[in-house]
Amino acid sequence: MTESFQALVVDKTESSFSVAVKPVALEELPAGEVVIKVAYSSVNYKDGLASISNGKIVRSYPFIPGIDLSGTVVSSSDERFHEGQQVIATGYGMGVSHFGGYSEYTRIPAAWITPLPEGLTLREAMIYGTAGLTAALSIQALEDNDLAPDKGKVLVTGATGGVGGSAIAMLSTKGYSVVASTGNKEANEYLKTLGAEEVISREEVTGGSSKPLEKQLWQGAVDSVGGNSLASILSKISYRGSVAASGLTGGTSVPTTVLPFILRGVNLLGIDSVECPAELREKVWTRMATDLKPAQLENLVDREVTLNELPQALEDILQGNTRGRVLVRLS
Repeated sequence: MTESFQALVVDKTESSFSVAVKPVALEELPAGEVVIKVAYSSVNYKDGLASISNGKIVRSYPFIPGIDLSGTVVSSSDERFHEGQQVIATGYGMGVSHFGGYSEYTRIPAAWITPLPEGLTLREAMIYGTAGLTAALSIQALEDNDLAPDKGKVLVTGATGGVGGSAIAMLSTKGYSVVASTGNKEANEYLKTLGAEEVISREEVTGGSSKPLEKQLWQGAVDSVGGNSLASILSKISYRGSVAASGLTGGTSVPTTVLPFILRGVNLLGIDSVECPAELREKVWTRMATDLKPAQLENLVDREVTLNELPQALEDILQGNTRGRVLVRLS
């Protein structure tokens, strides 16, 4: 590898804050068993927060953000990985407490790495990224709790976001009848290209009365919103149905009661992709390369950017000006 390479570096002092593409040397990277030549990363909301001075994500500066990546192993002191092997890494401390994927090369702990499964390219892996992994983990949890295509409709909230869009595409691929909820009135056709059979407004999910039990509308839901939306969803889930919850854009408080749980046997399933165990990661990534892989995967892509174009993409995701996934091409 070269003596230096390019990376997006955020830096903060008492008097200034900067986001810029700069040369970085291997010895400046944090410790880890595996050096990876990064092919792709992606833009997530957490990455946007890492790029602003008050985002409360980055713990020390200077820092390289990027919570996910795909690439090729350059060297490894861990026998599980070898030079030339294609791999994926998402979550753990990457892009938060450990330099992340917005770099032509990175060095990370071997425990954070998943081999790229057969059936996925490095680019496709980052069309999914952390968002796609979260969606797939949600579907896995729902199916572990008896979600099935012949049992009724499945609601997906935050439908134009990374988790929501991925969930729609995967569920429709499996034969589910998907209802997509969004606050974007212009997104109907886009969501239908992903596989949604029905598109409803955000207000149709949260509107009406605030009773803890409403008419049973959906056998299950993938919810990346939280807050009042989650409370309303719980009141409308069918008997013994489930909700996979992974987000908090609608708030962290969920104003509900125990009634959905004790009168209808509803399951609230918490989804975390950050510390997800390696065995479950590999299982779900394999499904993302096989039975969950949608034919319309490319429809999830909003655009592809370079390192130099990345600062604007990070600003866009914070402003809500993206629809779908933004890929970052490193090599």
